Amino acid sequence: MRFNKLDLNLLVALNALLAERNISRAAEKLYLSQPATSGALSRLRAYFEDELLIPSGRQLLLTPRAKELVEPVREVLMRIGTTIAAQPQFDPAAETRVFTLLVSDYTTAVLIPPLLAELYREAPNLRIHLRDQSDRPGEVLEQGEADFLVIPSQYTAKDHPSAALFEEDYLCVTWEGNTRVHERLTFDDYLACGHVIATFANHSTSSLPTFDGWFMESFDVKRRVEVTAPTMSALPALVIGTDRIATVHRRIALRALETLPVKVWEPPPRIPRLVQMLQWHKHRSNDPALSWIREKIIKTAAGV
Repeated sequence: MRFNKLDLNLLVALNALLAERNISRAAEKLYLSQPATSGALSRLRAYFEDELLIPSGRQLLLTPRAKELVEPVREVLMRIGTTIAAQPQFDPAAETRVFTLLVSDYTTAVLIPPLLAELYREAPNLRIHLRDQSDRPGEVLEQGEADFLVIPSQYTAKDHPSAALFEEDYLCVTWEGNTRVHERLTFDDYLACGHVIATFANHSTSSLPTFDGWFMESFDVKRRVEVTAPTMSALPALVIGTDRIATVHRRIALRALETLPVKVWEPPPRIPRLVQMLQWHKHRSNDPALSWIREKIIKTAAGV
């Protein structure tokens, strides 16, 4: 299909090239060979009369014209996918599409198991891809790399709709043999203990702080971090045999209390309740399949 002499299939290639800034990675994303992707870039350069991507060492840099195209191209493709390509009717029993949710390990432990059971009852052939938490949830959503984000309220993108799922608060966990904390956990005890925390880093150099970490940083509470882990749910086990402390979601702490030699305490710095949100792209609000799944997620979360 062409529009003003532009093969619209090239827009898909352009979107991948602008996002990846690497011909090999763009080719993988497009399921094309590297020569075919290079050929698409040549045709795009000719059409726009601009280099678009300029080699600089081992990477490609966007020209000013290419930077101007990033958002419009992504927007056009998203609109095509949601208004033209989307099926007007949705039959859960026959649906075989793959839907991607960006979730934390906490969400995976608390929300996903009952959600999968709920979906399986009516849509057994539907496939779910769970993607790790990211330090760029807004970008993931914009690029169509996830159908839904399940993230704390402070990380939601302002330009896209969202719905509250459930709230959560925090408890501190120590080994039952901890020599620093006895009858109660004071603020001085909290600061004196070494901390075990979760960090969620990916391919970038930055990481997405947990909600409690974001709060502590906001109010300049300095914790002495001695252990970092890529998962929140594992933290209670990592304090065993030490005088360290972990601050985790209440549900995780209470589960650990049932099976591990640990004690739980109210955190002396009063951490606000976490509001877990569901977010989706504004142009996909009317997709029948996504609307159905969205309702199931909200219904399941109400039971959590």
